[in-house]
Amino acid sequence: MIEAVVFDWAGTTVDYGCFAPVQAFMEAFAHFGIEVTMEETRNPMGMLKIEHIRTMLQMERIAKLWADKYGRSANDEDVRAIYEQFEPKLFSILHRYSSPKPFVLDAVAELRRMGMKIGSTTGYTDKMMDIVIPEAAKQGYSPDCCFSPDSVGGKGRPYPYMVFCNMQQLQVSSVQNVVKVGDTISDIREGVHAGVWSVGVVEGSSELGLSEEEWNNLSADEKKSAAKRVKASFRNAGAHFVIQNLSELPALVRMLGN
Repeated sequence: MIEAVVFDWAGTTVDYGCFAPVQAFMEAFAHFGIEVTMEETRNPMGMLKIEHIRTMLQMERIAKLWADKYGRSANDEDVRAIYEQFEPKLFSILHRYSSPKPFVLDAVAELRRMGMKIGSTTGYTDKMMDIVIPEAAKQGYSPDCCFSPDSVGGKGRPYPYMVFCNMQQLQVSSVQNVVKVGDTISDIREGVHAGVWSVGVVEGSSELGLSEEEWNNLSADEKKSAAKRVKASFRNAGAHFVIQNLSELPALVRMLGN
């Protein structure tokens, strides 16, 4: 029997397309003369943000750009310097990227009617969530709890510890009774490592990387092709299920509860 659903935030329940961190990361790297692509920026999405920067600096093309510009490999001091540019950029725009995605409010309401507890994990820090949580609450979305990498000594995704914190807070009896929902490879791995049901969502995901307008403007065949790519990525990461959008989640939870 499923007792709790643990959601990610940006790209899953708020911020369609997960654009707030993407914009901030790209601007932070540009400050140091390194032009990164959106694909490179999205690749580590879902991790603790400073680890996200470290991972990007280790990518072959970006590492070469850095070495060509500065005559050496990037080090921890460089990681911190980029993060110091990233954080204020993100803080300045987060309030604009905290609106619930389509189907979120109805899906959560239905899950609550089914007796589900609603938890959440994030790659944002506590200070970042101090902006996002109240903004989302004003618009009707308020999970029972939220745990960030700050809650687990910086060991965010793909480590499972934030999920375990949710389980403890929500008093869930077994990992078999938890569904974790997310929009990135890191999300999927977090769920898999925790031993819970790991579910990916396609529409509005960072993995898809499209705004709502861009998605709606695709033809039916283009949508099918894009969704196929995202579903394959999630399944390759170990996802037990992949849903098109959150309107499909209550039915999936019912199925798992039988």
